[in-house]
Amino acid sequence: MKFIKFLIVGFIFGIVLTKSEAVSWYRIYEMFQFQSFHMYGIISVAIATGVIGIQLIKKNQLKAIDGTSIVIKDKEKGSARYWIGGIFFGLGWGLIGSCPGPIFILLGAGILPVILVLIGALVGAVLYGVLKDKLPH
Repeated sequence: MKFIKFLIVGFIFGIVLTKSEAVSWYRIYEMFQFQSFHMYGIISVAIATGVIGIQLIKKNQLKAIDGTSIVIKDKEKGSARYWIGGIFFGLGWGLIGSCPGPIFILLGAGILPVILVLIGALVGAVLYGVLKDKLPH
């Protein structure tokens, strides 16, 4: 019962993504064809919100809900793993027409073929778990 607030936020987030058409295959297709600014606008707002939020956390030394300090480590400068990971993520996003985030939103909306995407995501996660010690980190 103590996690109900997270469930409520998840439902609200799902509704917002659905109403903004951020989970629409057509909108994602438009983005990758450079035919519409819609998705770029949503992504830009998300990036700006994240940057502002992180800066506020760092500047005000905010604490987590349990009172522990929030520590945000600096990322290492650009490297091949970010490029390789970004390429795989982008290719998967473009081929499937959805990033992993809205999988459950699309299932909740009754788009059942997304079950295949969920299975693919789970298989990918398992493969990563098996191969992570052999991958460059």
